[in-house]
Amino acid sequence: MARIVMKFGGTSVADLDRIRAVASRIKGEVERGHQVAVVVSAMAGTTNQLVAWCQALSPLHDAREYDTVVATGEQITVGLLAIALQEIGVEARSWQGWQIPIRTDGAHGTARMLSIEGRDLIRRMQAGQVAVIAGFQGLGPDNRVTTLGRGGSDTSAVAVAAAVEAERCDIYTDVDGIYTTDPRIVPRARKLRKVAYEEMLELASVGAKVLQTRSVELAMNERVRVRVLSSFAEGPDTPETGTLVVDEDEIVEKEVVTGIAYSRDEAKVTVRKIADRPGIAASIFGVLAARNVNVDMIVQNVSAEGLTDITFTIGRADLPRTRAVLEEARPQIGFAEILTDPNVTKISVVGVGMRSHAGVAGTMFRALADKAINIEVISTSEIKVSVLVAAEYTELAVRALHSAYGLDAA
Repeated sequence: MARIVMKFGGTSVADLDRIRAVASRIKGEVERGHQVAVVVSAMAGTTNQLVAWCQALSPLHDAREYDTVVATGEQITVGLLAIALQEIGVEARSWQGWQIPIRTDGAHGTARMLSIEGRDLIRRMQAGQVAVIAGFQGLGPDNRVTTLGRGGSDTSAVAVAAAVEAERCDIYTDVDGIYTTDPRIVPRARKLRKVAYEEMLELASVGAKVLQTRSVELAMNERVRVRVLSSFAEGPDTPETGTLVVDEDEIVEKEVVTGIAYSRDEAKVTVRKIADRPGIAASIFGVLAARNVNVDMIVQNVSAEGLTDITFTIGRADLPRTRAVLEEARPQIGFAEILTDPNVTKISVVGVGMRSHAGVAGTMFRALADKAINIEVISTSEIKVSVLVAAEYTELAVRALHSAYGLDAA
């Protein structure tokens, strides 16, 4: 018998038939003798509608009232799922974030969890009751409802798993695991049996959409074993179902490169002809940080006649704000012009095996050169190499790299 947390996203609970199917899957785990807690998202499309209503009434709405509205999506789902479970003979009780409570900071709309009280949940699970918990929400320091931002239900599920000391956290989505790359681009992509926390964190941060970055970070910190699997698959789940995200020590055979990720949500910014002096980079990135603009890849050109260029990448949605902030700060920075390009893609190769193998970057550069794909920016970490290329070459680049590292399925 194991204690497990099951998390179901919006597509998995999109309508009453899907909720009944989820309830049946949960019943199967209960009948196998497991103690079960369930974390659910709002039904597909519900949160978007709630957000749209808030914005229609006031583009600059009160974030506290925004959270009050958007948190209701999960409240509906937990109630319906608890009813569905009771209908098929499973003892279940729904829980809102404030009832547990899940304590968060006061950053409404993007709150971070501070603590979860797990004793009552454990007691009820031991007594055979399924706890059906609203994801995405918590209770702020002023005792008002808070929400965790998009993808927050994954983070909720991992946090609950840590609080109740679960054997693992099963994240049910509309895909059946984590692949070496996007199978829509590379049909021969392989499903991975296991992925290390660090690899998944890098993959999530550079474009892989399967898991939310904060949830992976929390799983790594709390050593929660996470399994990604499909809620649409037929038949019972087995130990071989899905992909496990685990500690690196659990992976015996470490691939040099585990996967290829890409992000189309990038924009390139070049600040031209600025003085090459100490503190100039701080003046640029300081004003951007003050306006909550997240900067990713950075490269500074060689100085000529005391002037240099600095190129960096940001999220594409931040491009208008970035230009406005830099123009506002032009007098103190002292640049000649700003060049921007929203038609770029960041492509990354990731693998813990890079730590002990040379030549990974060289293979990447050769593969792209063979396809006449120009690299605009490069950044590296211990287990990742990322490049920026023109958006029109995204699919060609991903396919070329997938083959170059021998990731194609036989």
